Amino acid sequence: MSDTLKAELLAVALEAADRAGALLRDGRPADLGVAATKTSPIDVVTEMDIAAEKLITGFLAERRPADGLLGEEGASSEGSTGVRWVIDPIDGTVNYLYGLPSWCVSIAAELDGEAVVGVVAAPMRGETYHAVLGEGAHLGERRLAVRPAPGLDQALIGTGFGYLASRRASQAEVLRSLLPQVRDIRRGGSAAIDLCDVACGRLDGYYERGLNPWDYAAGALIAREAGALTGGRPGEPASTELTVAAPPALFEQLQGRLEELGAWQG
Repeated sequence: MSDTLKAELLAVALEAADRAGALLRDGRPADLGVAATKTSPIDVVTEMDIAAEKLITGFLAERRPADGLLGEEGASSEGSTGVRWVIDPIDGTVNYLYGLPSWCVSIAAELDGEAVVGVVAAPMRGETYHAVLGEGAHLGERRLAVRPAPGLDQALIGTGFGYLASRRASQAEVLRSLLPQVRDIRRGGSAAIDLCDVACGRLDGYYERGLNPWDYAAGALIAREAGALTGGRPGEPASTELTVAAPPALFEQLQGRLEELGAWQG
């Protein structure tokens, strides 16, 4: 990938995320409610999810009209350039609905199926993370690096839970066994922010079952470019089945323990 294309994709992603973040921060109605549900009554979509995705896809259509798209709220097209944009207009929709600050806009650009640019804008934090493949990860102008890996028993681990009751029950069983074996668990409500928190050392590691590509495409690239390993079950990439991120010396410990506990099941 040429330096020119890298720079263009990063500039487009940053501007799209900034515009959508401003819309979501400044345009949130006081009476915001649920516009629709998806996999369960608590898996919600708000009118602002839809508006933000429309803003992002419209901007991309102006700047990169021949690229493909994959968006959480339904945007999908093949494109002809080898570039596909993977978009989550609000990662952390339930947080956004309740007025909690941990939500973000996540935008990744893939080239021939590989994430090459990732941007995660968290307006209520006043933070925008970005990464370009092979060029490191940054929070604004500051280059990011993962925290030195502790042992599993000293690791602060982020996670999240699904929307289906049966899956949540399985995840609770995994957590019941894992919690006594780590420093503590954090549940922030946004996978993309959790991955960025691994990148900047606010978490030692992260895992979750049930993510979709738009949840982790940008954040996982940012984590990797900050020095983390990402993956799924042993020997497999991150997927809906399981997503894990941690510094190399912790990654195999965490991944192995999750495999023993069957974190990919249910």
